[in-house]
Amino acid sequence: MHIANGMYGLILVEPPEGLPKVDREYYVMQGDFYTTGKYREKGHQPFDMNKAIDENPTYVLFNGMEGSMTGDKALKAKTGEKVRLFVGNGGPNLVSSFHVIGEIFDKVWYEGGTKFQENVQTTLIPAGGAAMMDFHMEVPGSYVLVDHSIFRAFNKGALAILQAEGKERKDIYSGKEVDAVYLGDQAAGTNRAPVAAAAASAQAGNLTKDEQIAAGKVVFAGTCSTCHGADGKGMEGVFPPLANSDYIKANPKRVPEIILHGLVGPVKVNGKDYNSNMPPMSQLTDDEVANISTYVLNSWGNPGGQVSKADAAKARAAKPSNASDGH
Repeated sequence: MHIANGMYGLILVEPPEGLPKVDREYYVMQGDFYTTGKYREKGHQPFDMNKAIDENPTYVLFNGMEGSMTGDKALKAKTGEKVRLFVGNGGPNLVSSFHVIGEIFDKVWYEGGTKFQENVQTTLIPAGGAAMMDFHMEVPGSYVLVDHSIFRAFNKGALAILQAEGKERKDIYSGKEVDAVYLGDQAAGTNRAPVAAAAASAQAGNLTKDEQIAAGKVVFAGTCSTCHGADGKGMEGVFPPLANSDYIKANPKRVPEIILHGLVGPVKVNGKDYNSNMPPMSQLTDDEVANISTYVLNSWGNPGGQVSKADAAKARAAKPSNASDGH
């Protein structure tokens, strides 16, 4: 249980002559965490032994916290520099498929040993193991560190950013990137002030619809946009569109219900058939659900309206017949 609660770390033992020189060195430690609450559920979360035995973590994290190396805390480098990562995996259960999106490792010293492999894209790091990798930065941009068992990155937290600055190399890479696709509301430059402003107004009893829309836009980016898109258009045949949705227009009260309880089974949206499983986002607070719902209703040609905290609480208490039990 001590490992499951994060009691682990790395010790580096260098050879007498030292390691080859690099420009920057960083420490990254992966671990899987098992809580009684759902992913991103608010409040103190005790350890869940049954989840641990089933090897079904709520979180898979780098350096013990979601967002530990994103935004203002992102790792830094410059083009032309050589970077070394010391990456450990505390487990207690999962093997890491460690990868840096946009990079090839020049050398990987696997399993913490003295032998290395060259030109590696993704390397396995066992629970209780470690690896060391060197690579060089050719173009500027946000390089995404992930466990490439990829749902661990985007749905459980195993994601970090290495931000490289320098002169562009259009002969290698166009430079076009959208960090929000990976990071949502944790992307660099995201302004979370509207969320704080809405919370303060709600506390004072004078929350406006415009404040809800502004706050809902931020929370939507971190919760919903990966599937439904920042523009609400979704993906045809896979993720239903929220933009100009006849399904929403037919019953706007569906919005908070679907956020909280998910949706499973066939539906038709804007003339297209969908039959998938949207998991419930019940870890969101009633305020967050109300703000997201109000944002969706007032965006992309939808009918408008306002959802209150009380409306969200009512939707939480009434589970519809087509609710999802999750993945």
